[in-house]
Amino acid sequence: MIISLHKIKTHPKYEQVLTFLKLTLITGSAQLSIQVVGLISGIVIIRLLPPQEYAFYTLANAMIGMMSLLADGGISTGVMSQGGKVWDDPEKLGTVLFTGMKLRRQFSLITLAVTVPAFAYLLLHQNASLLVTFLIILSVIPAYYASLSDSLLEIVPKLHQDIKPLQQNQMAVGISRLLLSAVFLFFFPWAFIAVIAAGIPRIIGNIKLRAIADKFVAKARTADPLVEAEIIAVVKRSLPGLIYYCLSGQITIWILSIFGNTSSLAASGALSRLGMALNVLLVMMGTLVVPRFARLLPDRKLLLTRFLQIFTCMAAVTCIVQMLVFTFSSQLLFVLGPTYFHLENELFVYFLGSNVTLLVSTCYGLHTSRGWIIKPVFSIAYNITFLIVGVLIFNVSTLMGVFWFTLFVSCSQLLMHSLFTLYKIHQED
Repeated sequence: MIISLHKIKTHPKYEQVLTFLKLTLITGSAQLSIQVVGLISGIVIIRLLPPQEYAFYTLANAMIGMMSLLADGGISTGVMSQGGKVWDDPEKLGTVLFTGMKLRRQFSLITLAVTVPAFAYLLLHQNASLLVTFLIILSVIPAYYASLSDSLLEIVPKLHQDIKPLQQNQMAVGISRLLLSAVFLFFFPWAFIAVIAAGIPRIIGNIKLRAIADKFVAKARTADPLVEAEIIAVVKRSLPGLIYYCLSGQITIWILSIFGNTSSLAASGALSRLGMALNVLLVMMGTLVVPRFARLLPDRKLLLTRFLQIFTCMAAVTCIVQMLVFTFSSQLLFVLGPTYFHLENELFVYFLGSNVTLLVSTCYGLHTSRGWIIKPVFSIAYNITFLIVGVLIFNVSTLMGVFWFTLFVSCSQLLMHSLFTLYKIHQED
């Protein structure tokens, strides 16, 4: 036994594995705390907002997510890909970051012009008044403004695996959001107040995030045309697919906004609060695993081994999550309040879809971190085909029907992204 332990400790990979395990434990526990705070914030909002206001809040959150994706357009993927090549050179990494920021600002104005009219229509379609529609659209701006930079700034500490300050900042933002939401919504239970309470802490957090990133980058004042061309090349390959995913990623909300009623929209939003627990896994993946995968040498055997290890671990975790949801569904719904006690079946199917989506995000994050982008013509045609088939099979005017539809579409996406990742790995030297 002593000899075996000695062999383990003297193994060349021992220190590397031990360091990664410690980092995973620290990151996981800290991220769990962050997500718990986020979950409590979500529950506070569910409890304090009337169902109709919560439906508006759900729609606003979905719109912020879509606007952020469109404003990104694949820029963060390009920055991660280019930054992974020069991550240990402060000047070059600073230039990559500056170039990405410049492109993001340009994309943001176009995004506002496209999405605001659609957002107004959906709110009015859900019987929001003109005043309420105006206030909610106005309240979205702080969170949207923050989203323009936070996802890019986070790339720098992630590449350097400087995780602790990043998580401390996230925790501060989460606690601030919780306090603001609890205080403001107790007196003013309106959707636009809840959106503002979430947006202001993100702006403050971005100021601190800039200081964290500045430790590893030299300030740049001009964009690099070559880096910009590389990022734009990624954007051109990514943008059509991202436009599609902006619609399909929140397909449940969009369908219920158009074909469903306010109560179904509110119920979907409430269940998604419980689904936030999966963000722990998603953030850990994006923080610890994806940057390391991006830095791997182009070795086919190494890439395949790492991909299979990552995917297998995530699949096992999702199975455990699904069993816990099945066992404790009543307790989970109790957290949401009596309005949602009857959603046990919907909760189970919702988490099935969320777990499959987590695996999709895993594959997508891994292959895009290497600059491997599926041709938009193929991916969009493929996904639209399954969307049409899903609409024909499932009754999308009901909450349960929409959840089954979402699960069906997610399974088709998992098949595509996993096979594409394996295909690109096979092409490596």
